[in-house]
Amino acid sequence: MDKQRLPRAFKNAFVGILYCVRYERNMKIHMIAACLAGCLAWWLQLDRYEMLILLLTISSVLVAEMLNTVVETLVDIVSPEVHPLAKIAKDVAAGAVLIASIISLFVGYILFFEKLWR
Repeated sequence: MDKQRLPRAFKNAFVGILYCVRYERNMKIHMIAACLAGCLAWWLQLDRYEMLILLLTISSVLVAEMLNTVVETLVDIVSPEVHPLAKIAKDVAAGAVLIASIISLFVGYILFFEKLWR
């Protein structure tokens, strides 16, 4: 394996992440929510397992949002005109983000509510 490939692969991955954060409104919202949840977790001193659950939940939302961006971009390339199947692909990808986000709210409630109102 060429030694330049691995650093280039990491650079490209970071470029992709930065693209989403910079240009995707919902990714900005998810990143702000993730930072707030992280700060709250630190303040409430979540234990190791609670923190792992929080990190997995946050990462699932961020990954879902990035995959949604991939689907939307690919659909726009393949089908620049309005097409019912293109709409289905975009709607399903957005639905995946919605499910991950709703579940993350439940996880946040379970992790934080009792500790906040003791």
